Amino acid sequence: MPESVQNFRALSAGQNLLEALHSLRLLGRRSVLALVGVAVGCAAVIALLNIGNSAANATVEAFKGLGAQLLVASFGIQADNPQAPPPRLDTAALKHSIPAIRYMAPVALHAAPVRLRGSSADAAIVGTTAELLPILNLGMASGRFLTAFDQQATYVVLGAQLARQLNVVLGSQLQLEGYVFDVIGILAAHPFNPMLPINLDESILLPLEGMRRIQPAPQIALVLAWASESSTLPSTASALKTHLQADNDHHDVEVQIPRQLVEGLSRQADTFTYLLAGLGGIALLIGGVGIMNVMLMSVSERRREIGVRMALGAQSRDIRNLFLAEAVVLSGSGAVLGAMLGLGVARLFVGFSGWAFTWAPASLPLGLGSALLTGVFFGLHPALLAARLQPIQALRDD
Repeated sequence: MPESVQNFRALSAGQNLLEALHSLRLLGRRSVLALVGVAVGCAAVIALLNIGNSAANATVEAFKGLGAQLLVASFGIQADNPQAPPPRLDTAALKHSIPAIRYMAPVALHAAPVRLRGSSADAAIVGTTAELLPILNLGMASGRFLTAFDQQATYVVLGAQLARQLNVVLGSQLQLEGYVFDVIGILAAHPFNPMLPINLDESILLPLEGMRRIQPAPQIALVLAWASESSTLPSTASALKTHLQADNDHHDVEVQIPRQLVEGLSRQADTFTYLLAGLGGIALLIGGVGIMNVMLMSVSERRREIGVRMALGAQSRDIRNLFLAEAVVLSGSGAVLGAMLGLGVARLFVGFSGWAFTWAPASLPLGLGSALLTGVFFGLHPALLAARLQPIQALRDD
């Protein structure tokens, strides 16, 4: 048997690769356009997965800081009995009735301008108790937090941003609604708490009883509680709602469990990420159609070449493997280029959005794998079409 026939019958993977590269080079601009299509599709999958993962983690992290054992109770006014929220709350009695609650802090809110040595700023006023410190895990930049002995004192604790804005130091005296308050502490910078309607960094915290000095009839807007065990949060939340509702029957009491919100957000984030991956997959399919188009044109233009190869002894599987190798090279090159492009786009978008970039581990395997599978899938039909050509018919083509 001639040596050329043996070579055609037993083309190695390396020979197929070299043949594929040579053929794609001859196709010129058409192969480049098909490669770009696959690259864009692969980049879309990887970029959207990483952007979605970063956005979801940024949202979830905002709630994770609340703690795994936090409960947040709010008072809604009933339409047929529009009375104001309760002015006070016996937290000691509530904790005695619900032993699973370790800390509890009612929160009353107000807004007013604050003045210091000719400077003024609008601030959120938060009336609360000493147990807010462990519940929200607040840190002190200087001084101390409120204690149970400060309820009748004119002491305040400032948020970090407000303290910088007014150049406040420990011992400064602030004028607030006609009263003078002594600064006994400054909070460390604290991330925004989505469960609170105010930003603690821009707030003034004072004893709950002291709210009567700046507001004629202060009302409790929220009750924050910290449970001893995270495993019993649903039952603890139910007991807290029952007790608060019994004492305030003219309000609709709602108790939220931030941990459940985090779990729900995580599930929604996964769905959102899969949706974005699906959109990227659509772009990848368009690139696959481009590969099929290029391969079909290649088969049409190389019918005489295919006939010559078969006449010299190449078998159908050799022709099939040759064209499949071209599809794999085309999709593989596009996948690598798309992976680099997708990661770059994702980092730029996340950076401009102000989120922390969070790597999606499945993005590269999914992006590269789907691009390669798309190339093989859309290149299989042209490869089989070429393998089924009859040598005599192929050689008769002009």
